[in-house]
Amino acid sequence: MNSLDETPRANRLHIALFGITNAGKSSLINALTRQEIALVSAVKGTTTDPVYKAMELLPLGPVVIIDTAGFDDQSELGELRKKKTLEVLNKTDLAILVLDAMTGITEFDREILALIKSKRIPILGVLNKVDLQKEPNVKNGLLSQELGIDLIPVSAQAGLGIQELKEALIRLVPEKEEQRPLVKDLLTPGDLVVLVTPIDESAPKGRLILPQQQTLRDILDSNAIAVVTKEDGLKETLQKLRNKPRLVVTDSQVFQKVAADTPPDIPLTSFSILFARKKGELRALVKGARAVEKLQNGDKILISEACTHHRQSDDIGTVKIPRWLRQKTGKKLIFEQSSGFSFPKKLQDYALVVHCAGCMLNRKAMLYRISQAEEAGVPIINYGVLIAYLHGILERSIEPFEGF
Repeated sequence: MNSLDETPRANRLHIALFGITNAGKSSLINALTRQEIALVSAVKGTTTDPVYKAMELLPLGPVVIIDTAGFDDQSELGELRKKKTLEVLNKTDLAILVLDAMTGITEFDREILALIKSKRIPILGVLNKVDLQKEPNVKNGLLSQELGIDLIPVSAQAGLGIQELKEALIRLVPEKEEQRPLVKDLLTPGDLVVLVTPIDESAPKGRLILPQQQTLRDILDSNAIAVVTKEDGLKETLQKLRNKPRLVVTDSQVFQKVAADTPPDIPLTSFSILFARKKGELRALVKGARAVEKLQNGDKILISEACTHHRQSDDIGTVKIPRWLRQKTGKKLIFEQSSGFSFPKKLQDYALVVHCAGCMLNRKAMLYRISQAEEAGVPIINYGVLIAYLHGILERSIEPFEGF
């Protein structure tokens, strides 16, 4: 279990290793981290599903290292493993292609390299097992030119070239786009923000959910002041405050009550809408609201969540949103669910995609999902935007943001 002071996985640089079976991907991870993190064996296909490991990789800082199955896995489950490996590309910030110096470049290496380049993911080549090569320098230089990528010679087993590899990774790390804030850009030091956080059966015992934690931290980093209350205490909280809050942020599930209890001159939004702006493209998700008016009997709607959790009797994704949509449209709608890191490929079968806040996804993965919906011509909206729209408060909930 991750400790509470760790950087959330979704906020870490995602570094994924690709290559054929037994190229030494797992050994390389162990050498990079100086830990026995990945299982290493001479048996082909030891790594089956992608393995995610959050860690500190100095001097890069907090990262997620992803070890993938061999791209040439031709076992009975090989195609399924290959599919899982390809899904990793959609959340990869930086790719490492691991080549076996004794095998050389294979058709499988060329295939994955072409896919990485097509997605414009920064990539670094690693030529492993160079300690077994004879006269490697000229041959490796020509191979680097042929592939069009930098190629770092290493021996994961002998520990050769690992420092050079780390230095090359540092140079390749994408320049951080200015860290997208949740609320920081809306605040000045001393501003007051009220956070409305329901505590019900779905709330985790003894702690706040991740969007609430991260928003609270963003407020404190702004040298602003946070006041936290439950929805039934909001009116009393606002009455007790000497100064008017700069912003009220609420859990989407109580949006309607909070909107009624928050005076019109106090800006209001939700945690989910804040994450729509941080992780995805708020404008695209707001655009998806228009599709609700066009829904017809028999239309299929995908409810997609990026995490898996224990569902309560009145679960937001499987119960509340379907109920609210049926009430709003008066139509007989069909709902399907997806959860976790998988995202359906045939989105054109749906009339609408309704996505969660995406707090467990990195920005790259969330943008990929939005782009997949757009390419399929299917509107996409997130929980907070949809709930605000259904309750007639969408315009108010996006007013705090520039450009709306």
